[in-house]
Amino acid sequence: MTIRVECYAGYRGEQEPLAFWLGERRIGVRAIVDRWFAPDQRWFKVDADDGHVYVLRHDETEGTWELAAFTRGAGPAPPR
Repeated sequence: MTIRVECYAGYRGEQEPLAFWLGERRIGVRAIVDRWFAPDQRWFKVDADDGHVYVLRHDETEGTWELAAFTRGAGPAPPR
């Protein structure tokens, strides 16, 4: 699922997610729990302010972000 992501460019200029949008709903990132790297892609496992955990994938070549995985926490389910 393609998503819109608000980012912070760190001191090295690498983008990290601060928040993302699922439909009309903005979800804040409380913490980046883990991250993985490939030559043209980056994955971020994030703890979100809705109580769920998401894995976001950034395709650096295309400049696009996708929701790669979702784990339900104590909060409400994300919109479909």
